[in-house]
Amino acid sequence: MRYLVTGGHGFLGTVLCRRLRETGIRDHDLLVPGHQDCDLLRQTQTERLFRETRPDVVIHLAAAVGGIGANRANPGAFFYANLAMGMHVIECARQYQTQKVVVIGSICSYPKHTPVPFCETHLWQGYPEESNAPYGIAKLALLVMCQAYRQQYGLNAIYLLPVNLYGPGDNFDPQSSHVIPALIKKCREARLAGAPYITAWGTGAASREFLYVEDAAEGVLKAAQLYNDPDPVNLGAGCEITIGDLTRQIARLCHYPGEIRWDPSKPDGQPRRCLDVTRARDRFDFMARTPFEEGLRNTIAWYEQTQST
Repeated sequence: MRYLVTGGHGFLGTVLCRRLRETGIRDHDLLVPGHQDCDLLRQTQTERLFRETRPDVVIHLAAAVGGIGANRANPGAFFYANLAMGMHVIECARQYQTQKVVVIGSICSYPKHTPVPFCETHLWQGYPEESNAPYGIAKLALLVMCQAYRQQYGLNAIYLLPVNLYGPGDNFDPQSSHVIPALIKKCREARLAGAPYITAWGTGAASREFLYVEDAAEGVLKAAQLYNDPDPVNLGAGCEITIGDLTRQIARLCHYPGEIRWDPSKPDGQPRRCLDVTRARDRFDFMARTPFEEGLRNTIAWYEQTQST
């Protein structure tokens, strides 16, 4: 079996490709093109990639992503990039008779006021939270495409909805990072500078769920091996934490003793996020295994090490 992993050099992709190699996939059967090898925004380049490689399984991780600030600054670019890349990959998989396609969606596709825990049947019950709606809708359109191509062409395309990821190797760029790396960076810098306080976005009242990147890779791999149905599947840990509690926990683990001040002029984003993970457990026996504090400690230790070398 030849695997093609788009976005395989990214945060989740790096871990997933390591996991694939650990299962016995040889390097010449694991295709991990970079942007310099193929621009997935270009249909002709995507077609050439599939024509030359003829993958049996495609795992589509490539995406234009970021936190609330990046989504607010780039709604058009995020919508176009995510929709175009996904469309080109799925269409080429059909053209070149790929046996299976795993498409990674986003929980940003859920309606703003989804009942908690989020169940996959809630996806169409409202409009996404405004700050990330273009990104979420582009991702949700790929679910429709997967199901339509399965119905018309028999393409075995599955669709996964991972919750917010974190872990070693995450993106710590303040212009595009998500909440956990942003807070780790902020607390570390404030500690080193002796700053008396840090300022965090929003009110701290919103809640989020987080999935350690190693667990996420395990979930994607299990789905690729075992799951073949059209229904979308959540990948998560099944628990939530408020941003206020998260910030205090990260400050403690980063040994930052200062004050946390909230800036309510900045958006909280979606009020709550917590997934119903029953379907992943029942369909392909996936359950997250990493305790949250352990995952945070690993992430902080990795970041501290990268900054000291």
